[in-house]
Amino acid sequence: MTLVPTPLAAVRLRPRRLAVGEFDGVHVGHREVIRGADTVLTFDPHPRAVIAPDAAPKLLTPTEVKAELVESLGVGELVVIPFDRAFAALGPEAFINDVIVGRLGATHVSVGENFRFGNRARGDAAMLAAHGGFETRVVALVEADGEIVSSSRIRGLVSAGDIAHANHFLGAPFQLRGTVVSGDRRGHELGVPTANLVPDEHLAYPGHGVYAARANGHLAAAVNVGVRPQFQTGRGTLIEAHLIDWSGDLYGTELKLEFLARLRGERRFDAVEALVAQMHRDIDQAREIAAAS
Repeated sequence: MTLVPTPLAAVRLRPRRLAVGEFDGVHVGHREVIRGADTVLTFDPHPRAVIAPDAAPKLLTPTEVKAELVESLGVGELVVIPFDRAFAALGPEAFINDVIVGRLGATHVSVGENFRFGNRARGDAAMLAAHGGFETRVVALVEADGEIVSSSRIRGLVSAGDIAHANHFLGAPFQLRGTVVSGDRRGHELGVPTANLVPDEHLAYPGHGVYAARANGHLAAAVNVGVRPQFQTGRGTLIEAHLIDWSGDLYGTELKLEFLARLRGERRFDAVEALVAQMHRDIDQAREIAAAS
């Protein structure tokens, strides 16, 4: 990652073409809002995590991943507002005058038609357009396959394991990152060693099943998400990635997984030998999918 998120307090005043939003997932609808902007303004943590913690969503993209995706769209600056109770109390007029104009110097502002801001979400796109101090671009909600594309819909698809549909809405493979942890070496004993990640409880991850993926940008991988019903481990959900045609030690390093397709659900087999045979079929299928992606 070369684009480093900038806290609002650290930015320098200059004319900006600004896209404003939470942009969780940086999906195809967000990309239309961001088009033409040189700066993206977003919030961390997600506003709902502060305003209604019990209803806070599991994020598709933490800030560092969001920065990479935003940069891939040609944007040179990601400004992050640390969202807290004090900021939540800021009125919409103050948000426009003090932040968008006073701090960022926006000459153009792009938002989605459902964007709301300010205390009690009293600000909307119409208020921005009426300000007159900058040009406002309001982007209609984007549809794909007859559905409105939204972060909440994509979260549901990811959780259900419908990676193909989620990726279509995202405009890129759903990705997940984490530090590789030690496991019980069960995969090594079966001849299929894995790099293991423990899901972050604040982030979305695919539903239980086996997936074709890309690891660290270039390696084909077969990934199991689940609790391994073949064995009584007593452990919670684990993400186990077998990096195809690769060997090495990844313990303690960051692993990036891009999910390409769901291969099958997680299941218990009559014998360990049947499980191993299926794992090799999964690996062959994942290799072919990764090669074609």
